[in-house]
Amino acid sequence: MALGQRHLTRRRFAAGLASLVTMAATIARSKAALPTIDTHAHVFHRGLKLAPGRRYAPDYDAPLALYLEQLDRNGMTHGVLVQPSFLGTDNSYLVECLKQAGGRLRAIAVIDPTITADELRALDRAGVVGIRLNLVGQPLPDLGAAEWKALLAEVKTMGWQVEIQRNATDLAVLAPQLLDRGVSVVLDHYALPDPKLGVDDSGFRSVLKLGATRNVWVKISAPYRNGAAGEDLAKAAYPLLRDAYGPDRLLWGSDWPHTQFEASQAYANNRQFLDALIADQSERAQVLASPRPLFRF
Repeated sequence: MALGQRHLTRRRFAAGLASLVTMAATIARSKAALPTIDTHAHVFHRGLKLAPGRRYAPDYDAPLALYLEQLDRNGMTHGVLVQPSFLGTDNSYLVECLKQAGGRLRAIAVIDPTITADELRALDRAGVVGIRLNLVGQPLPDLGAAEWKALLAEVKTMGWQVEIQRNATDLAVLAPQLLDRGVSVVLDHYALPDPKLGVDDSGFRSVLKLGATRNVWVKISAPYRNGAAGEDLAKAAYPLLRDAYGPDRLLWGSDWPHTQFEASQAYANNRQFLDALIADQSERAQVLASPRPLFRF
């Protein structure tokens, strides 16, 4: 081989090696840059107007600054604020917090089904990406009623989600009705199987079947909301949910500030429970990053 050809070959080899190194560095940065998203938290303060007929009202403040501090301390890049039930349908503080957070947060609102399309669009522009139905202790809505049909049509058009908190037996009935309307569905807190029956709850088993739709997500959050054996139930439920839904349809949430469980819960402890629940680091990273498209990060 001529001297010039050898030099050309060496240059090409060096260029190829440099390209591989650059590609590896890009992949490494991409992996390191995966978002870590807390999909369930609440912010409020005692000066806000409380909803009539509320089941509970806190006697302390959980302001935005304190929540952002929790994210920073626990290595979380983004968060999702969920309108607490005791504030009803007044989402003004929620929207104010979204503006202050500069794109780091998204939100799930609580709304009246008679809300106008213009009001929904304003929430959408602010960073709201769905509505919540907290149906604990509440009558089930008639999703076939005209006002609900109109609302769900708007939700579908905007690409929002409908988040539901209810026991697994009722979720197994409600979720298919929402899916029939073409909307994405998120089920709170491991889908709340019956604490006495655990993963043998027939409603929970029906919820597992919804994973095949690929349009339902489940929050692996707040195991303590399922009774004294909540953590054990979560450990039994997680592998079943993972197999039925896949890690990309499971969402972690801190449930900060753990309303009604403040004395026994803390953000760091719930984050550590996730590490114990999902021992595989890559799987855990996938769960923490999976909310990105759903919540428009």
